[in-house]
Amino acid sequence: MAEKFPNIKTINEYNDMLGVETLNPLVSVIDLSKAKLMRHMRHTFSFYTIYLKDEKNCDLIYGRRYYDYQKGSVVCLAPGQVIGTEDTGEEFQPQGWALCFDPELIRGTSLGKTIREYSFFSYEVNEALHLSEAERRIFIDCLTLIKQELTHSIDRMSKKIISNNIELLLNYCLRFYERQFITRENANHDVLIRFEKLLDEYFLSEKPVNNGFPTVKHCATELCLSPNYFGDLVKKEIGRSAQEFIQEHAINIAKEKVLDPHKTISQVAFDMGFQYPQHFSRLFKKVVGQTPNEYRSSHVSQLN
Repeated sequence: MAEKFPNIKTINEYNDMLGVETLNPLVSVIDLSKAKLMRHMRHTFSFYTIYLKDEKNCDLIYGRRYYDYQKGSVVCLAPGQVIGTEDTGEEFQPQGWALCFDPELIRGTSLGKTIREYSFFSYEVNEALHLSEAERRIFIDCLTLIKQELTHSIDRMSKKIISNNIELLLNYCLRFYERQFITRENANHDVLIRFEKLLDEYFLSEKPVNNGFPTVKHCATELCLSPNYFGDLVKKEIGRSAQEFIQEHAINIAKEKVLDPHKTISQVAFDMGFQYPQHFSRLFKKVVGQTPNEYRSSHVSQLN
């Protein structure tokens, strides 16, 4: 049975927990250094939350993993994700900043239409964004713009301006993650090597027959990464999606199997984890430019 955690449903409820004023029930910018002393807890939110942690004060648990926080780490949480750490009974003074915004705030806005494109909301905490000092200043400047608008009297432009400024902050996060992917090039290359080895071992074992065609989620889990972070990393490194890489790698391995005269194309398809041979044939033609039978025939004719 899945472990249940308390859910903080509203931004007003969270502000009350921290002892800070609610300026708008749908959005809040919080200077955590001005919040009251807190005790650790594991919980979920019903709203989006972005943390900029300025000081290490705990070993945070996200999902089932521990993450040792470093100064200048940004973590983005979508509604329903478990965050926090076990209650030790000790109180602490939180540091850094938090931006909370309710899904209702962005409903009908340009951000509401694109929010799912910000895949870092589903990254694991150990895939946090680590800011340079210049990036940190930009991040806080964006929070300041949102905070200033919250103190402005509400008018017909308020929702649009606030959501646009949140969108600006998220776009900066995308830029900063791009930089992080580049600066971690060696580590990323190591992930790709392990990814390729994982696929080789998978397709040369009985796993395709027993478990089916490998998914991006399966590969990410085996590499100890979240599916979204893994997918973004692969796309950045090779210019193709992780799914396309898996498919192309599978077909390259399948080429040798197709040339085995003792196997039917259907047998090769099942050996590779495809539930339906026609799906295998369709993918094979897409990658190779020939159907499996055409590929087999062309190689037989070359040998005669």
